[in-house]
Amino acid sequence: MTDSNNNPINPDYDLDKPITSKVGLRQGLASYGDPHFSLFLRKVFIKALGYSEDALSRPIIGIVNTYSSFNPCHANIPQLIDASFSSPTSMYLRNLMSMDTEEMIAAQPCDAVVLIGGCDKTTPAQLMGGISANKPILHLVTGPMMPGSHRGVRIGACTDCRNNWAKYRAGSLDIEDITAINDELAPTGGTCGVMGTASTMAAILVGLGMMPFAGATAPAVSASRLRIAEATGGLAVAACKDVERLRPQALLTRESFLNAITVLQAIGGSTNAVVHLMAIIGRHPKVAGTITLDTVDEIGRKTPLLVDLKPSGDNYMTDFHNSGGMLALPNPRRRNRPPIPHPRPQELSVIQPFDKPLYPASSLVVLRGNLAPGGAVMKASASKYRNLLQHTGRAVVFANSADMAERIDDPDLDVTPDSVLVLQSVGPVGNPGMPEAGMVPIPRKIAAQGVLDMLRLSDGRMSGTAGGTIGLHISPESADPKSPLGIVRDGDVITLDVEKRGLSVDLCDEEIAQRIQERIKSFEQKDEEPWQS
Repeated sequence: MTDSNNNPINPDYDLDKPITSKVGLRQGLASYGDPHFSLFLRKVFIKALGYSEDALSRPIIGIVNTYSSFNPCHANIPQLIDASFSSPTSMYLRNLMSMDTEEMIAAQPCDAVVLIGGCDKTTPAQLMGGISANKPILHLVTGPMMPGSHRGVRIGACTDCRNNWAKYRAGSLDIEDITAINDELAPTGGTCGVMGTASTMAAILVGLGMMPFAGATAPAVSASRLRIAEATGGLAVAACKDVERLRPQALLTRESFLNAITVLQAIGGSTNAVVHLMAIIGRHPKVAGTITLDTVDEIGRKTPLLVDLKPSGDNYMTDFHNSGGMLALPNPRRRNRPPIPHPRPQELSVIQPFDKPLYPASSLVVLRGNLAPGGAVMKASASKYRNLLQHTGRAVVFANSADMAERIDDPDLDVTPDSVLVLQSVGPVGNPGMPEAGMVPIPRKIAAQGVLDMLRLSDGRMSGTAGGTIGLHISPESADPKSPLGIVRDGDVITLDVEKRGLSVDLCDEEIAQRIQERIKSFEQKDEEPWQS
């Protein structure tokens, strides 16, 4: 098969043929229900280091070293090379990193510590370990990448990765365009250039007082980033003079975390931050157990969305930085105090005032009901069709990621734009560690109709850069034998009402109880656990 210029089509982008090669980047692909998209996403980020399509078609040789500046035995090992490609990593790897951070801080003769991280789970892992080790800590993040452009339109990782891939799946972008777009989505080093999980956690670190204000938004490739690094080092030295007061367990209070949650809601942050914050809070002996999902929702009801960034808005982290960044962000918890003056560029409207918010309240909502008695999380501000925030539809159920990948694009799939797509077994136990596999793609035949969003539900997580009307972290997860999510069947009627914070399946209590008992009995007969079925 050839493209419009009669060149052979790169098989990595041929949606009509499965990916059969296991060379290099093509092995161990993440399960997003679309292997071609998983590979597309990998290429986006590795190309930020300057690799070409040709280079990425070759075998990859890994180099593992054991360098540490504390260990003279390994002092001759070259500078650590960071691997930039991986499948969506699981939460237990965050926990492993936090334990490693804690043990290294505790074991080495450090008076204060600078924690350098960036992408998604690294910063929460480091903060968790730092709180437990309880030596003065400061964070320094790598910073967001710059946006690229395609045909005069700005694009950036990774909200635009998903939006453009959806257009390609729908047939509104050709293979030449999607190939060219892949080269521009991550044009520089740095974390995703939108309000994804990395940027969210960076902003939260500022809200907690763990990082200088400009540290959350300065681009990775800017001179400002180097000056921030220098300033952070100076602050770390200063912290050594007041160790007891600046230990994280003394510095951080319940009020600190309430402020962090307020920041999360005001910036339209990632749903993953809810999971991370609960884990971070759990490391603090004086705060653990005092903040719950309900706290997140209560603060959200009082907090407008003030930052116009993708996926909830239209702009990029560089715009947020140029508008003043975290220093210029109004604090909803201190509305009566005058804002910190900042000469915001008038041509940018990234930071909104209280009287003209991007979204009136609750960018992140906590849902409950007979389908999610333990709660679920949704970024309501990222819904592409606001009518879906109050929606009733018939369930189309996928038992797990493999089932979804096999059937999602089946032309005979019984699905309409009003259907509710339900993905089971991607929670912490069902898909061990809860990787970011919870976003169900729009079925290809529906996308071809121009549909950009549907109500989608799962017990998993998704990338903070993703948008859509997507309920996540449904609890109890379907791997629990008593989970209502685990007994949902094709054709069941599901209702979402964000205003009332409701998520329910149209089944009576007796029917739910009967299905649960039948499910438990079937597992006992098979002598297997729910996630093994």
